[in-house]
Amino acid sequence: MSFDVAIVGAGLAGCEAAWQCAKRGAKVGLYEMKPTKRSPAHHSDRFCELVCSNSFRAEGLQNAIGLLKEELLRCGSLVMSCAMKHKVPAGGALAVDREGFSEAVTREIRSHPNITVIEQEITSLEFDIPAVIAAGPLASEGLSEAICRFCGEKQLFFCDAAETIVTAESIDMSKAYLASRYQKGTADYINCPMNEDEYKAFYDSLIGAQTAHIHEFDTDRVFEGCMPVEVMAKRGYETLLYGPLKPVGLPDPHTGKLPRGVVQLRKDNAASSLYNIVGFQTHLTFPEQKRVFSMIPGLENAEFVRYGVMHRNTFLNSPCLLTPTYETRKKKGLFFAGQITGVEGYIESVSSGFVAGLNALGKSVEFPRETAIGALAHYVSDPGSEPFQPMNINFGLFPSLEGKIKKKDRKLQLSQRALNILATIKL
Repeated sequence: MSFDVAIVGAGLAGCEAAWQCAKRGAKVGLYEMKPTKRSPAHHSDRFCELVCSNSFRAEGLQNAIGLLKEELLRCGSLVMSCAMKHKVPAGGALAVDREGFSEAVTREIRSHPNITVIEQEITSLEFDIPAVIAAGPLASEGLSEAICRFCGEKQLFFCDAAETIVTAESIDMSKAYLASRYQKGTADYINCPMNEDEYKAFYDSLIGAQTAHIHEFDTDRVFEGCMPVEVMAKRGYETLLYGPLKPVGLPDPHTGKLPRGVVQLRKDNAASSLYNIVGFQTHLTFPEQKRVFSMIPGLENAEFVRYGVMHRNTFLNSPCLLTPTYETRKKKGLFFAGQITGVEGYIESVSSGFVAGLNALGKSVEFPRETAIGALAHYVSDPGSEPFQPMNINFGLFPSLEGKIKKKDRKLQLSQRALNILATIKL
């Protein structure tokens, strides 16, 4: 078959890149190794499988991630459109029914007349047409070796982890309660409160629990945003109380008091039958997860339908390799997109795929740093980003506003400036 563009990988970045090319008239060959071969973290044959959390994080222009979502929606993102159609209640965050979302993206991609899906593993970067490598941080061994050869330097690794999921009906609501922090939005989270004695017993069991064996090459780096809960706990007795177990804004209606710690659970599907334990990425063994997490008040008899897992995630030293369009400096017409570039997070991956897809068509669209899309692209391609680490979108990546701005107005003004500039860009 003759294609105008090749896309490798049908995840968030790859599907977005394929869609942006196809809707502009390009003939796209989308290469996906599933169902013939899967990474250790993937279980479904659908595209855009969410292997970790089902949360796309905060909504609203007071948050950089909320701004990034808004920019992508205004630019016609397929992934964001499907996410909005399959959202589930999550307070002030955007969370999706992971199966419904994945099915929707898969249906749109497979039905587009300009996209041909080729179920084949790619193990070479030798393309004679523009290509976007969006194989994700779990690229196959063959493709990873090809990437290493192309980069000419040692591959970098960090470990990522997926959260644990339990059934809603198995949660003891006589101990737990529904609430959103500071009553922001609707009461969509199930909260499991702990007093001092309960927290101490849980903490001691957690830091002493047995972890699963991880291959040596998988333990080089751990990204802070995906820190396993047991690793976080070992940093200090109160570390979890300022992190995933933070009780602030969540008084217990059973006592009228603020608990010592609160474990939150978020809806994982539209039917509200499954909940994931927020912030509880882990690589404890499965029996240890059952033992330790069942110590959480309300989860004593919880039914675990998915245990947390840890897997290898790979990222490039992108500042040495990529331009702000995600094109490689070494080979014109070859692009990378997704978490492998060092953009951390679902929406960030979509953003990179969007930019790479546009530029694979030869458009040379470089988004300004004042936009969220551009701020992220410039971060991963800036030679000054050393030592390079994966990064979520945040307002610290944006150029400062001119003049004296009140602190409470700063974020909204940064967002408004971004959207004003975005409106002037011809796509």
